[in-house]
Amino acid sequence: MPKRLDIRLIAPSGYAEDRAAGQRGIERLQAAGHTILGTDVLDRVCLRFAGSDTARADEINRLAEPGRPLPDIVMATCGGYGAIALLDRLDYAGLAARFADASCALVGHGDFTVVQCALLARSGIGSFHGPMLLHDFGAPYLRESTWREFWQTVLAPRADFTWSCPDSQTDLRASGVLWGGNLSSLCSLTGTGYLPDIDGGILYIEESGEQAYRIERMLYELKLAGVIDRQSAILIGSLGGHRVSEYDNGYDMEHALDRFAAVSEAPLVRGLRFGHGPDKVTLPFGASAELRVVDGEATLSARDYRYAGEDTREGEA
Repeated sequence: MPKRLDIRLIAPSGYAEDRAAGQRGIERLQAAGHTILGTDVLDRVCLRFAGSDTARADEINRLAEPGRPLPDIVMATCGGYGAIALLDRLDYAGLAARFADASCALVGHGDFTVVQCALLARSGIGSFHGPMLLHDFGAPYLRESTWREFWQTVLAPRADFTWSCPDSQTDLRASGVLWGGNLSSLCSLTGTGYLPDIDGGILYIEESGEQAYRIERMLYELKLAGVIDRQSAILIGSLGGHRVSEYDNGYDMEHALDRFAAVSEAPLVRGLRFGHGPDKVTLPFGASAELRVVDGEATLSARDYRYAGEDTREGEA
């Protein structure tokens, strides 16, 4: 890990309800030798949001200003709801020009998914599906694997992941653009110009606090919108926080996924840790990737993405 990185905080969604968690996250990053910018976003509150729509959009648009140095990392403080209201306010042309040769890494998950999708669709800007300040780096107990794998991904030109799949997983080999994120956020963009138009991709999805039938319904929404069956594979991450009611008659998340797998033309691959769970890998959003599953063991390799600290001048005339 480099001795020092500039990390700018942004708050495109909910406000920082747990200020102590925000401070813990800042102190841990500072203790690792990094400079934290934009800490004032932790103090912004407007209804359930971290400031007005204008204020939250402006902090992203300021990244497009030519005279303002880009940080090494831009990190979302937390998720919640509200980022979708910013999409019509973002300077996509300016951001595309500013990030064309930049090594700045944008990181977040959950509600931040809509910003990541919009930036890739409208500006060609990749990002990282990874930990955020409050609930990850500011958690009472910092997960060592989440911390380690975050730096391993955002500071390198290639990321490799291996894991064990459920016994029922069939062997497969797939390649394509790695993209996705929070399931409900992805569904909120169907029919808009902010959902990336990707054929043959490796789509990853995660969710938190949704009932099994809602997960199945949202998967159907993406399928009926023509998204699912155009992908080469679907990675299923954390789907925690649901409960089974008496009315479900035993129907649970396993049934929901099995039912959907039976009608999906793209195979579902499970077992990789990402999303809202405490332990998570960091996935390069928009990278070129290859996925292999052999005898219940999966390998995902991602490459061709901008990472923090990259020397973008290399190879210039």
